[in-house]
Amino acid sequence: MHIADVTMFHAPASGGVRTYLQAKQRCLAERPGWRHSLLVPGPERDSLAELHTLPAWRLPLGQGYRFPLRRAPWRERLVELAPDLIEAGDPYVSAWAALEAGQRLGVPVVGFYHSDLPRLMGDRFGPAVRRRLQRYVADLYGRFDRVLAPCRAMAERLVDWGVKDVRLQPLGVDLTTFHPGRADPAWRAALGLPEHTRLLVFAGRYSREKNVDVLLRTLRRLGHPYHLLLMGPGMPTRVPDNVTSVSRYCDRREVARALASADAMLHAGTRETFGLVALEAMACGLPVIGARAGALIENVPLGGGRLCTPFDDGDMARAVEELFMNDLAASGRHARRHVERHFHWDRVIDGLVTHYADLLPSVDALAPSRHG
Repeated sequence: MHIADVTMFHAPASGGVRTYLQAKQRCLAERPGWRHSLLVPGPERDSLAELHTLPAWRLPLGQGYRFPLRRAPWRERLVELAPDLIEAGDPYVSAWAALEAGQRLGVPVVGFYHSDLPRLMGDRFGPAVRRRLQRYVADLYGRFDRVLAPCRAMAERLVDWGVKDVRLQPLGVDLTTFHPGRADPAWRAALGLPEHTRLLVFAGRYSREKNVDVLLRTLRRLGHPYHLLLMGPGMPTRVPDNVTSVSRYCDRREVARALASADAMLHAGTRETFGLVALEAMACGLPVIGARAGALIENVPLGGGRLCTPFDDGDMARAVEELFMNDLAASGRHARRHVERHFHWDRVIDGLVTHYADLLPSVDALAPSRHG
């Protein structure tokens, strides 16, 4: 069974979608009878094993992302790959190309709604833009044979917009890379922090919806001995004296070491459709203090952290102090168990394969993973 993914959400510094696609490719390769191809933008047309690229315009200040401008090359390349099922991972040109290729080949096409486009753009440009994009999303995703969403809130929103056959499909976490055993006392000492510092961390790309300004205000309120480490491209460098900013791309192992060496994660994002970095932190044994919004509501379990009022640095500071007054280690262990139970990649891919098998009646789920 040949599955082809196509998306523009794939760049050297990209996050959750690229992680999902890499894990999917690895897990499907271990299943007899399954093959996975990936078509993404690049500087030129190229193929390396099952990774295929087509030239696309590089977005200015876009952290390495490229944007396809014409459907035809993407449609024709998908037709050449001749998969049994196509999955589109963004709501732009490649999604329309996937639908056209699926029609040409007579194969089902799945739309995975990774990013809440109307809300993200509506926050920037106002309610009229939000409403227009809702209509666009409803029209586009109404054409897919099945739509997947990574959290329940996003699935319900799509249904409210009139999209049919929307299913919940969470993503997963690399439990080997993100593990409490990655803790490194030498790394923490290298930051020059006093021994009894209460170290908080946030990792990700700097963007408006991450609400990094709320984190900075929270640290001003908390003062010492609390210290925040910000990791990711574009992070602000003019910060309070109890904040350290690493304003560059940090690879997964560097992030995992930082997470496992900290005491807790601080996350003020309100537009998370999955919140992968929060789950990676929990996999490292860290409780999460997050905004009570988006996927964080669903994915931060009771006992594995604290949720607070969105945009409210006073409430976030209170949640941090309450967390440290309780058994921090026990909260971290509970967080790790929660991720192990629900977000192991093999189990996640088992669920994904079940969706595919529903659309391909001649195929059963075949060879479920050892975690199935």
